[in-house]
Amino acid sequence: MEQQRRSDSQDGVEGTGAAEGRDPFLGVREVSKSFGGVRALKGVDMEIRRGEVHGLIGANGAGKSTLIKILAGVQPPDSGTVLIDGEPVEIHDTQEAGRLGLSFIHQELNLVPKFSALQNMTLGLPKATRLGFIDWRATRREVGPVAQRVGIDFSLDEPVGNLSVADQWLVSIGRSIVRKARLIAMDEPTASLSAAESERLFRVVRELSDDGISILYVSHHLEEILDLCDRVTVFKDGERVATRERSSITKDSLVRDIVGGDLADASQARGATAAEARPMLEARDLKRGSAVRGVSFALRPGEVLGFAGLVGSGRTELARLIFGADRAEAGEVLLDGEPVRFRDPHDAVRQGIGLVPEERRSEGLVLGKSVDFNTNLASLPSLRYGRWLPLTDRRKATVRAAGVAEQLSVKTPGVDTVVGQLSGGNQQKVVIGKWLIRDSRLLILDEPSRGVDVGARAEIHNIVRGLAENGAGVIVISSEEEELIGLCNRVLVMAHGRVTGELSGEEITKEDILRLSYARENGPEGEA
Repeated sequence: MEQQRRSDSQDGVEGTGAAEGRDPFLGVREVSKSFGGVRALKGVDMEIRRGEVHGLIGANGAGKSTLIKILAGVQPPDSGTVLIDGEPVEIHDTQEAGRLGLSFIHQELNLVPKFSALQNMTLGLPKATRLGFIDWRATRREVGPVAQRVGIDFSLDEPVGNLSVADQWLVSIGRSIVRKARLIAMDEPTASLSAAESERLFRVVRELSDDGISILYVSHHLEEILDLCDRVTVFKDGERVATRERSSITKDSLVRDIVGGDLADASQARGATAAEARPMLEARDLKRGSAVRGVSFALRPGEVLGFAGLVGSGRTELARLIFGADRAEAGEVLLDGEPVRFRDPHDAVRQGIGLVPEERRSEGLVLGKSVDFNTNLASLPSLRYGRWLPLTDRRKATVRAAGVAEQLSVKTPGVDTVVGQLSGGNQQKVVIGKWLIRDSRLLILDEPSRGVDVGARAEIHNIVRGLAENGAGVIVISSEEEELIGLCNRVLVMAHGRVTGELSGEEITKEDILRLSYARENGPEGEA
């Protein structure tokens, strides 16, 4: 796609003139939105051209989601104008957004699991009928070219609940095309995808762009923003601080726009641990089906131990075995040299182990409850007035929650705020804070930076380093090599349920992590 190179002005706003052959499709002018006393958007201007992939980035709480909700007809703006093809429009509801050619695919895909791919792609649309019944054969003929266009290579009769997340994304994109979308907004599309699945999605996005469909691409992964997007807009504190052409930006410049300055080098604080210290946690030949096949390792006090590997390598399943969420079929876990057998996670928590799960919204939080409630959830027994009294010291709970919110810089109006209203990064801090109050001596973090902006990511990394400096043991499971390189003293790489290698210190490189991640992918079943 041809683009016009421009020189950035000092304040980072876009230059004049559209790329050749790419006229504006959607624009917002002076759009503002407040919730109570909080101004989520402050007179935002933005423009998306026909057929471009336009990246939208910013810290959690910067206003990205609010803008998307306004464009989707979920929330009205307090002031300002939305334009389609240069003409002002009012988007009163989601149906009106669809009629205008706007389609939105959220991180939590809005699909009906028991319905087939074909049913989901045509849900709510008028269909051909025969003798008073839906003519599914004719419907399939209409949808078939769309399915082929987005690379669907599975049966359209397959229930979407049986599909991988990557294939569900293709169904969602296909649904948008069936509805004749002219702009498709994608929110964190690669959050749960492997590298190969992500590249497959990127190919579809590029082809849609070539066909003249505009893509609004929201992601915290700056590498894919730089690789995929024609232009990038940055939001900060409810304002647009920059819109830049791809040819004139770098990852460092985007980080400066997002956080308002430079971040410290993440690799600076990877200190050494005492190799001779007695392990606080040991796993010996742990096994569970084909997911975990004979894994052994040791974790020492003050150490940050990373686990790398591809999706399905067994990392999360291993964490669940250690935490007592699943029962090992063979092998043992030792704490301070003594064998332990956890019947359930409560046993692990009582022994000082905490888990920040990969799916924080469904497994780590009660979204309808307050920050106060969620932060104290793992420590309720210590809040009772007496051992047998079913009464909770609410004042103590509030003081605790406020203290950990301040310690972790949780951005919230108050600890009585419903945690579901917080940004992803602040929700993650609440989950971590739950274990800080519990004073856990061993913390397992599964994908701690997924869906978290670069500023919150740096804060979470500092929390991890602080825990290790105070003698806690930390296990970090991550699909981001840079995160493991910056945080960990050692990294164990897994593939197909086995540890394929160990890296430490300067040996921890992206190339070696990837090499070991693929080391036994094609090996025979049961290969040692």
